[in-house]
Amino acid sequence: LDAFVQDVDQRRYESWEALIAYCRLSAMPVGRFVLDVHGEDRAIWPLSDALCAALQVINHLQDCGKDYRTIDRVYVPTSNLEAAGIGVEALAEPKASTALRRVIHGLAEQTQQLLERSAPFASHIRDRRLSAEVSVIQRLAEDLCELLLTRDPLSEDVHHSKPRAAWLALGAILGNRRRA
Repeated sequence: LDAFVQDVDQRRYESWEALIAYCRLSAMPVGRFVLDVHGEDRAIWPLSDALCAALQVINHLQDCGKDYRTIDRVYVPTSNLEAAGIGVEALAEPKASTALRRVIHGLAEQTQQLLERSAPFASHIRDRRLSAEVSVIQRLAEDLCELLLTRDPLSEDVHHSKPRAAWLALGAILGNRRRA
């Protein structure tokens, strides 16, 4: 509920740290709840937190232009934009400028660091189905970060096609089975 209230009251995030603080309210509790429902050890919460935060940030980067244009909400840290010499208005353009692309790339790289932290998460989950699902989610998130490094979210699709998602999911499930 705190995240919903924050969404109503706050339209900008100053820094990466502020964005992660928002993820602590919005995304991380979801992962923790799923782990609790499955009776998993709370010691793996930090791995879940990293994956959930990464997923939230990926979603914000994918939709950064649309979120600005339709609801005037900017999750791209304003300090990153300012450091690049641009303002939030850059998100309204039909195509990202070189400066905005650098900002998005930097945030995608920080998100990749979260995904590196969450990489062992699936192997720590006892429930085999949940472990397989987390493997798939991790792999899809890693691939979306790669897309954010090669595509412009203002002018290009930065989402998976159904065939690509299925292919990545199959590979993740097979990899999870080998590890198990």
